[in-house]
Amino acid sequence: MQPMRKTALITGSAKGLGKMTALLLAEQGVDLLVNYVNSAQEAEELCARIRSLGVEGYAVQGDVAKPADRERLVSEAVNRFGKIDILINNAGPFIRERRLFRDYDASEIEGLMQGNLLGVMHLDHLVLPMMRQRQWGRIIHFGFGHASEARGWPHRAVYAAAKVGLVSFTKTIAVEEAASGITVNMICPGDIRGANKERTIDEVEHLHDDESPRGRPGTGEDIARVIAFLCEERSDFLTGNIIDVSGGLDPIRAIVGSGAKTKASAEAGTNA
Repeated sequence: MQPMRKTALITGSAKGLGKMTALLLAEQGVDLLVNYVNSAQEAEELCARIRSLGVEGYAVQGDVAKPADRERLVSEAVNRFGKIDILINNAGPFIRERRLFRDYDASEIEGLMQGNLLGVMHLDHLVLPMMRQRQWGRIIHFGFGHASEARGWPHRAVYAAAKVGLVSFTKTIAVEEAASGITVNMICPGDIRGANKERTIDEVEHLHDDESPRGRPGTGEDIARVIAFLCEERSDFLTGNIIDVSGGLDPIRAIVGSGAKTKASAEAGTNA
């Protein structure tokens, strides 16, 4: 008798980093519940790709910033699969516009905290009992580069506060749940933008990124590979970690990559 396949709920997985993670886990034999807010077509197309890989894939609409939607997501996953082995808290609202804290309104503060901290805690709280019952589970949180240092991030006050709070929470429940075979880790992606979120390493390895110390842009595959490794059966000794997957980029104080050249030095043929 073959062992029952693992099942995963990935929030915000119709596109971007969540999509790439879903596809890689599907390739490894994991059944997926794909979550989306507005991207219904993309979610259904992704589920079709997942099913073509020989596993189950279902799309469920829901906003992780809303408590009722979080409860419904978990209920849908349990109804479909009977359990949740892997919870990947990928979704989280982010306001790219640079803005001082005093310029946020109350509803924006509430939405950012619900989507990036309180909602993550709630989802974890909902799935932990079933993981504990099976003595196995993998929980992944998302942060930002150097989040574990709790530095100030001007113009990102609310988002940064939520993610830094999540660092402490990640480390705490990692210790509390370790004896139950449950690991909890945080992934901190670099500044992966636009189409690169759904690209592979092969597709960008010959491209140059002046801001990246590595010299190339980051991709969705960079993130998905780390998550997939943390979700493996034998990765049970890796827990409570805050892992930067950024090519060395500091998002708060961006630096010029080691492979970058200034215009003048490039014209002269010398390294910057």
